[in-house]
Amino acid sequence: MAKQTGNPFLEFDLSKMLGEYKVPGLDVESILASQRKNIEAVTAANQLAIEGLQAVLRRQAEIVRSSVEEAGTYVNQVAAAGTPEEKAAKQAELVKVAFEKALSNIKELAELVAKSNTEAADVLSKRVSESLDEVKAAIAKK
Repeated sequence: MAKQTGNPFLEFDLSKMLGEYKVPGLDVESILASQRKNIEAVTAANQLAIEGLQAVLRRQAEIVRSSVEEAGTYVNQVAAAGTPEEKAAKQAELVKVAFEKALSNIKELAELVAKSNTEAADVLSKRVSESLDEVKAAIAKK
């Protein structure tokens, strides 16, 4: 019997109900086993997605920390420049460096997200393929 939760929908035992009807050619256990595998695949994909999100967030925090430190150095470099022309030239140089760094960081974060999405999708794709094989095998038995 299913665990008592107080919710009649969660306490519903599908295998018991289907077992009572004895539908010819219906293998209740294989259907339930297949659904269990589906749920496990979705759970694994969700776990990979969460881990990927955590990696992206950690990297974003590192980027922010590094950017704040670099901004402080940039201010000191501009302040140390002598004439207004030198300050303007230094600012232009530092803006270019900061822009290139920002583009590099964006690319890195996009690659992290893509990798995470691919890993999660691969788990689901593999399960769909296995599920189709299970259906083919079940049809071949009949």
